[in-house]
Amino acid sequence: MSKFLTYDDRLEIARGLKEHQSFGTIGRRLGKDRTTIAKEIRRYSYDKKSGRPGYPFNPCKHRKTCKLKGLCGPKCSRTSLYKCSLCSECYQHCEDFSEDVCSVKSKPPYVCNGCGAVNECTLLKRIYDPADAHIQATNVISESRTGILTNEATISRINAIITPLVRNGQSLHQIYLDHVDELMCSEKTLYNYVDAQLFDVRNIDLPRKMKYRPRYKKPEFKVDRGCRIGRNYQDFQKFIEEGAETHIVQMDSVIGRTGGKCLLTIHFVETSLMLAFLRDANTSRSVIDIFDHLDHVLGPDLFEKLFPVILTDNGSEFSNPKAIEYREGSRGKRSLMRTKVYYCDPSSPYQKGSCEVNHELIRRVLPKGTSFDDLTQEEVTRMMDHINSYKRKKLNDHTPYDAFSFLYGEEVLKELGCSKVSAENIVLKPRLLKK
Repeated sequence: MSKFLTYDDRLEIARGLKEHQSFGTIGRRLGKDRTTIAKEIRRYSYDKKSGRPGYPFNPCKHRKTCKLKGLCGPKCSRTSLYKCSLCSECYQHCEDFSEDVCSVKSKPPYVCNGCGAVNECTLLKRIYDPADAHIQATNVISESRTGILTNEATISRINAIITPLVRNGQSLHQIYLDHVDELMCSEKTLYNYVDAQLFDVRNIDLPRKMKYRPRYKKPEFKVDRGCRIGRNYQDFQKFIEEGAETHIVQMDSVIGRTGGKCLLTIHFVETSLMLAFLRDANTSRSVIDIFDHLDHVLGPDLFEKLFPVILTDNGSEFSNPKAIEYREGSRGKRSLMRTKVYYCDPSSPYQKGSCEVNHELIRRVLPKGTSFDDLTQEEVTRMMDHINSYKRKKLNDHTPYDAFSFLYGEEVLKELGCSKVSAENIVLKPRLLKK
């Protein structure tokens, strides 16, 4: 029997709350401890702002006796009301506002389900809805099973141990036997991390492993949950709302043949300009090297101006955000912040839709299934010059090249290796790279 509550169990909890049953009674009927029921209700209930017929949501203690008028001033959109307490926004403008909190939410059952006065109440309500609770619980379970249970510091530590030894021809088994106390993980975990391309060495560096045919398709590793703390999409939205006007940069990978060369794409949302860099493998190290190169070429001031905040997905190649966010200081440690990295929610590519749309132009030249192994960086740059010289309706029929040049200047484009292509010479077909 599963230890998780089912949707039917949650329906039974909602029915018990409506009938004023205790947590113990509900738990005995479901075969669960009463604390399980209490945790379920407190964890998955939600606040609801609602009033009653004829009266809007109003949590003020003085709502029944208040006679104040004109709190919003001349800009009020509900001037027909004879007093402000009948407006759903009055408490936001009143200096005398004091919130009235119902005692039901501080003691069992913690929610307003089954309360006889709920239809007459205008306070903030706490509701347990079985359908909503089941969706939340399912998402929590799914989220807990994604990503690796470690952090970038641990990965960096293990990488420093195994990479030199693998390059000397030693096997992971030999390395594990000699350094088991330093690695502090299982041998299987080492192989999984190499599969996920989290180290500087890859499967091709393990001669014996390359002889064996994979028995099944292994699940793709994603950014671990530790990396996403303080960097998830909600944190990104909060940063944008609280900060000054910020230019957003979106980052992604374009994959060719599995295990072969790939592209790192960097998309400036405001101007639709996109840069693409060829990488020998889809590893975290290759992404860090590109940003270190850009930092060196552009200089600290210009780099920080162009890359104030980066939004990317949860691919394993972006699993070391600190190395992207910080540049090396005088002692060789990454201690100087140069940018901020945030992650989209899992399976939510629409959150960086501008970058995804621009990939369609790359796929006109490099269709899906095309191998990038024979490409050179010069060819990739030529392709992006044609794409960046292609006029966009969203830019009022100007090109990304012109829009970027207007904001940052022609010299910056030259530093980035970009050139303009005349309209009559633009080619967005595979033959562009066959010249």
